[in-house]
Amino acid sequence: MNHSTPERPADIVARLRATFRTGRTKPVQWRTGQLRRLRALLTENGADLAAALHADLGKSGTEAHRTEIDFTVREIDHTLEHLAGWLRPEPAPVPAYLGADATAWTQYDPLGVVLVIAPWNYPAQLLLAPLVGALASGNAVVAKPSELAPVTSATLARLIPAYLDTDAVAVVEGGVPETTALLAERFDHIFYTGNATVGRIVMRAAAEHLTPVTLELGGKSPAFVDRGTDLAVVADRLARGKFLNAGQTCVAPDYVLTDPQTAADLETALAHAVQGLFGTDPAASPEYGRIVNERHFDRLRALLGSGRVAVGGDSDRSTRYIAPTVLADVAPEAPVMQEEIFGPILPILTVTGLDEAIDFINDRDKPLALYVFSGSEETRERIAAETSSGGLGHGLPLAHLTVSDLPFGGVGESGMGSYHGRYSIETFSHRKAVLDKPLG
Repeated sequence: MNHSTPERPADIVARLRATFRTGRTKPVQWRTGQLRRLRALLTENGADLAAALHADLGKSGTEAHRTEIDFTVREIDHTLEHLAGWLRPEPAPVPAYLGADATAWTQYDPLGVVLVIAPWNYPAQLLLAPLVGALASGNAVVAKPSELAPVTSATLARLIPAYLDTDAVAVVEGGVPETTALLAERFDHIFYTGNATVGRIVMRAAAEHLTPVTLELGGKSPAFVDRGTDLAVVADRLARGKFLNAGQTCVAPDYVLTDPQTAADLETALAHAVQGLFGTDPAASPEYGRIVNERHFDRLRALLGSGRVAVGGDSDRSTRYIAPTVLADVAPEAPVMQEEIFGPILPILTVTGLDEAIDFINDRDKPLALYVFSGSEETRERIAAETSSGGLGHGLPLAHLTVSDLPFGGVGESGMGSYHGRYSIETFSHRKAVLDKPLG
């Protein structure tokens, strides 16, 4: 087949649907074969992908491998190890009135043709990790990389057809017009990672065809720091979680809640933590990334006046650099608290204690993640019981999404649906009920 002329979205979907209807994607051998080919794509082209991620986001090779390439390889390996067991039909008890010879079970069926739309902040991982689940479930897939990470998008568009079954997997590059054209087509599932504004557009388009959606969105993920904690450890973990990828991480701690005395001590501890991670001049550190484009840079720089700069505050538009920054004396109504920051700015807000912290969190949209730093079991239990969030991390930000046996997803404004590991099979499959009553 000649792929030199770009196909129209309608033709791409029709071609993939024709492949799916042949049954080609359903055998486990095809699924595992595609996963192994995807693994080879990552392991054989790691240098190219890392260079693309550096060009788009200033990511170091270490960060590119740890958070995107190796992350996805681990997801593939976990899936290959467990897929046969996940797909095994599950027996269900049958009421006695149906007779002793009746049996029932559930089985996972592929959905058909699915659309995966990826964001720019982890442009390889957040396209390929959902692709792992979609392929493992036996679907044909249209993959839409982010145009805001153009070098990574072009690299993936070149590599994916070279490794995967082009009759079942297609890559569509482009911006809003191309995405809009794709959303006009009928898919059997749409998986979108990004912001809530576009999430609503995706959901409206999906409603036209009654297409189910998974929305992996964001939000302002709080961190509560209890009094009496080891602030050197807390600051180090907060800084690592916040300033990874220059803060452009959907589950990064967005702001800190703590009491006034702890807040003052935390400022000093965070200054030491940032220096320990990136040196006295983070702009010169090879491990510190850059803001994706000038528009986001301008948005973030405008937020620097939302409080007293306790750490960092420097910026350079010509290189899209914003220093790892901590803001103190931040008011709840400050501009930095009105939207997800999605950048290297960490506000500290003071509360009188746990009760006020819980009220503060509950007065706002449900976050994608919530982080708790406390040695008190009562505090940990109260936050777990009295708040709602997509994920809850005690003592360590971001790490919950690296556990393949945990579902990753949001709740309310931070999204719907989940994936990773077995939960990806549930997302990209239909769990069909089957009853067998012999005619005899």
